[in-house]
Amino acid sequence: MITANVTEVQAAETLRNTWVLTNEDLCLQWREQVAEDERLSAERKRAADEEAERERLALQLEENTARADEKKKNCSKHSTIILRPRPFANDEEALVSEFALRKIDSGKYVELYYWTNQGLDDALTNYRTRDDDSMVPSIGEDGSTVWVSAATSKPAAGVIADRDLSPVDFAQAILRIMAAIEERDWTKQRVLMLVQFWGAIMLHRYWNSNDLLARRAILLYQEEQRRAWHSAILSSNGAWDISIIDEPTLVRTFERVYRASLIRTTNVAPDVPVRI
Repeated sequence: MITANVTEVQAAETLRNTWVLTNEDLCLQWREQVAEDERLSAERKRAADEEAERERLALQLEENTARADEKKKNCSKHSTIILRPRPFANDEEALVSEFALRKIDSGKYVELYYWTNQGLDDALTNYRTRDDDSMVPSIGEDGSTVWVSAATSKPAAGVIADRDLSPVDFAQAILRIMAAIEERDWTKQRVLMLVQFWGAIMLHRYWNSNDLLARRAILLYQEEQRRAWHSAILSSNGAWDISIIDEPTLVRTFERVYRASLIRTTNVAPDVPVRI
């Protein structure tokens, strides 16, 4: 770099300036590379943290779902127990058939027999002697197959139809089943309809008549109307206000009971029952 026009001092100064500029450029590139490396490292760490959080939330959701399913299957094990002395046991707290309670839970028709004294005694006897905790397949409301306790799928062997209940048994069962449907989270509208329906039944002239056929007719009417009402709830046309007594239908029911009584007394042996 030393020529006739460039002295040694000038050449040294040129070399120094060149080195300084080159070094500054390299330092700038190094700092930019360090910054880029730090940015990429931070981005990778953020992505890894987000993935770890997603996996943690997915695992937590899976565990929560499993716990919820386990609690649903074994609800009696997880139910909260109130810290209190044993309450006084009365009729409202009597043991009711698991089959009947499952019918109540699903909003379906169930015989009043299960809430009579005899029905409660039968449930208590079966509970004490039952040792079958097996599960059986059943059809859910959505048509899918679900597994339920065998005890909830078996009706009582000696169940009595509503039409054949005595007035005393009917009155006792009404009070108990009303408490049951309220406890099983039925809508207030449906509870009120049934309460008013049974009230109208027990205030009707047929119920309070001295004529046995009239009393049989209104019990039969109650059974058939309630069964039809429960079936209609899920139909396309829907149900109706069952608390309104359908007098023409009740009269026709009485006529059926009357004709059956004539057949029973004229054409059928005394020990052969006649279906109404």
